[in-house]
Amino acid sequence: MFLIVIAVPFLCALCISLFHRFIFGKEFFSIFSSLVVVFFNFSLVLSFLEGNSFNFELIEVFPNVGLSFHIEPIGLVFSSIASLLWFVNSIYSIGYLRGNSEQNQTRFYAYVSLSIFAVMGIAFASNLFTFFLFYELLTFLTYPLVTHNGSSNAKQGGKTYLGILLFTSICFLLLAICITYSFADTLDFTKGGILPTGLSNIEITILLLIFCFGVGKAALFPFHSWLPAAMVAPTPVSALLHAVAVVKAGVFGIIKIIVYVFGLDYLQGISAVSILTVLAGFTIIFASYKAMKSTNLKQRLAFSTVSQLSYITMAASLATPLAVAAAIFHLVSHAFGKITLFFAAGSIYTALHKTEIKEMRGIFYQMPITMICFALGAFSMIGLPPTVGLLSKWFIITGAVDAQDFFVLSILILSTILNASYFLPIIYDAFLRKPLGYEMYGEKKESKEFYHYRYLGNSEAPVFILLAICCTTTGILLISFLAEYISYFLNYLGV
Repeated sequence: MFLIVIAVPFLCALCISLFHRFIFGKEFFSIFSSLVVVFFNFSLVLSFLEGNSFNFELIEVFPNVGLSFHIEPIGLVFSSIASLLWFVNSIYSIGYLRGNSEQNQTRFYAYVSLSIFAVMGIAFASNLFTFFLFYELLTFLTYPLVTHNGSSNAKQGGKTYLGILLFTSICFLLLAICITYSFADTLDFTKGGILPTGLSNIEITILLLIFCFGVGKAALFPFHSWLPAAMVAPTPVSALLHAVAVVKAGVFGIIKIIVYVFGLDYLQGISAVSILTVLAGFTIIFASYKAMKSTNLKQRLAFSTVSQLSYITMAASLATPLAVAAAIFHLVSHAFGKITLFFAAGSIYTALHKTEIKEMRGIFYQMPITMICFALGAFSMIGLPPTVGLLSKWFIITGAVDAQDFFVLSILILSTILNASYFLPIIYDAFLRKPLGYEMYGEKKESKEFYHYRYLGNSEAPVFILLAICCTTTGILLISFLAEYISYFLNYLGV
């Protein structure tokens, strides 16, 4: 069954390429295929909860190493989020691409589908070899999406994107995989880890750091600059691939390496986890500061993503079952919150062609639905009620207390203040300040520009965009009320 989940996005890309001349052919295959993947993915979740297991080896490449796939809880969480948000993003893309008259729409839909194919391969990889192959494939398949519009900025952003991700994966990740194979004689993801006893503290520390720097998609400092550079991509790309698929492949990889390569018990008392915690904490504060200084909306969201990803890494680095569960839940929380923010940014650009934060004044009066959704997404990033962000941050705090790590608590408090400092001013300007042009024409003058602001919603984006934003915003609110069921599922994580 899980092979269907992997294969369908690939087949979708083929169908899009073959039948793109049919009216709505690209859109139909994208939405239909994403629905199929969602259905089979959640069928896998139910089957797993019933105690069924799935393993499949396509070919053995080296002794004890092959191209193989299996089902495990962390991968199911990742694949479920990616498939569900692929469906929502497919709806959003219709409104965005048509609303902005984007060129090369067939190529766009095809490469998005191929990227999801790579994501599913990462999610269900049963060993480091398979993970590495699909991880690299994802880098190459997303490059045409980053450089989609063909401008000089897009090409430069694509070079940065490709350069950093290939450098880190080849120089660090591949090296770490080879070292692991020499130590363990296997690369399988195994509960409790695969490394032999007897390795020194220094050896374990160096290996873990090489792994974490090698997974460049996690955007740990100093290998984070690819993510802001990739924001030259169209908003649907930024939303799905750089708020969900690409970046989540990075932190997902770190979680799986900590849990299934090293093992939580193996890392207890090892200095490597403390170093990783400090590195993630520094990345959180540094990226939050950069977000605060950014004047472009998508750039601010990009640096916010860098910061939020390190929440996940920092929680996982605590190496306790509760902290790892918190990291996984924040992966889900951030996916819904950040994709909503990117959707809102694209909605504003489509309707009003505004990209700078200084242009957000009074925009609520033109785009009330978009800005309400934006506000809820921002609240989730900060960790305010009634959003899922509050719950996921609470889980991380609980994990930090359980691990007795007060450095993590201090980073959470400081970063929450910084999050509020760069999100709340946007909300204040959008909702409470008078629109641009108000002072120019005066309160009583019936100018055309001021008249434009008298009617709510007269500049909202196309309906497909609004539908997608409302779906993800519903997720932000709904998941926060499902804590009992989430806790139930986390009991099956097997970490």
